[in-house]
Amino acid sequence: MIRKIEKLIVLTVFLVISVCVSAQDGTYGAYSPYSIYGIGDIAKEGTAFNKSMGGTGIATRNRRFINYTNPAAVTARDTLSFMADFGLSQKNTLYRQGDMRSANNTFNIYDFILSFPIYRSSAFMVGITPYSDVGYDFSSIETDPDIIGNTGNITYDSFGTGSIYQAFLGAGVTFWKKLSIGAEAIYYFGNIDKVTNMDYSDGSYRSLNSGNELMVRGTTGKFGLQYEQKLGGDVSMIIGATYKMGTGMKGYSTTFRYANQSGVTDSLRYTVDTLGASGLRFGDEIGLGISVKKGEKWSAEFDYLRSDWRKSGFESAKGFAVSGSSVFSSTVSQSFRAGFELVPNRNDVRYYFRRCSYRFGMYYDQAYYKLDGNNVNSMGLTLGMTLPVENDRKYNGITLGVDLGQRASSRNNMIRERYVMFVVGFNIHDIWFRKPQYN
Repeated sequence: MIRKIEKLIVLTVFLVISVCVSAQDGTYGAYSPYSIYGIGDIAKEGTAFNKSMGGTGIATRNRRFINYTNPAAVTARDTLSFMADFGLSQKNTLYRQGDMRSANNTFNIYDFILSFPIYRSSAFMVGITPYSDVGYDFSSIETDPDIIGNTGNITYDSFGTGSIYQAFLGAGVTFWKKLSIGAEAIYYFGNIDKVTNMDYSDGSYRSLNSGNELMVRGTTGKFGLQYEQKLGGDVSMIIGATYKMGTGMKGYSTTFRYANQSGVTDSLRYTVDTLGASGLRFGDEIGLGISVKKGEKWSAEFDYLRSDWRKSGFESAKGFAVSGSSVFSSTVSQSFRAGFELVPNRNDVRYYFRRCSYRFGMYYDQAYYKLDGNNVNSMGLTLGMTLPVENDRKYNGITLGVDLGQRASSRNNMIRERYVMFVVGFNIHDIWFRKPQYN
């Protein structure tokens, strides 16, 4: 029976992957007017487990879930276990600016991670997750009577798509059952397209099509540590820290500008610039966390992250800076996160929902850029639970989470976003490397 359930879980995961890959064709990884700036919206790291805990994880040691937010946490596991995590998200957003309102939704795969032991108190993980997403599409009509009186109606349209992903290899080791250290090698890759069109209703004028195609690459490293101290009984405190190095951005930026009239296209500009020669950089990141837990009964955590993007060079780079009514400038991003988890009775054999894990979290994020000197802040609440699949020995489960939040406000002519994001994570666990035993 157990083997049948395991096969069913694996089959379900592969079917979901196939459906999602098909659904991704032509869709946005994110949809926000703020993603027009820099490299777009930077994704919040973590599996469904982390996302339902407000994004915490720096000081989390939980053997039932892969926690890649801190590479040192990979050693929190059963020594012979193989683990996998696969996640989906669906986000619904309402936008408001003055009297204007609109809505949109997106659907994405947000991680695929594998982890297994190396030797005794050491373990390894490999995975791929989104790093940032670009997605927007908006238009406006020229209203100046002095202009349209001579040229006719003019329509301006801007749209952008694309994502940057991070593939990583990480490993960790634990010493004296207290101190864990880990490291990751990270490779950034992806493509971003940003396009602006200006169309004339009068055919005697040439419409213009311009934009940038960005091919982004980069490599960096991330380091982490965790220290666990017993406080008495099965209560312990964990202190965690991470550091991700800033690194130069490589790749190419293709700038183009075409004029179109009566089916005839003229190339006005076409240049290819090397990003490495432009001094562009990914920001570094430091994270600190502290948590208290009582065995597998409950845990509480608070994290702080800081990332410095002031030397990114985006303000003057083609394809990253955006000319318009708002002045874009890179800055320091910060994040404050808190989460709590409760399991009523992990070993209850009578009531299923007492074996489930229940979570609550909150966060406050400050983006890596300013608009007209104003910070773009986000805040939200998260809820979640994990539904165990089959008996509790193998830890298989389905994690459900919801994130209710808001980005920016209606002040200073900014666009306010209110969103609800649902996440689903598939936690797969099995015992490997164990010799068969016969009676």
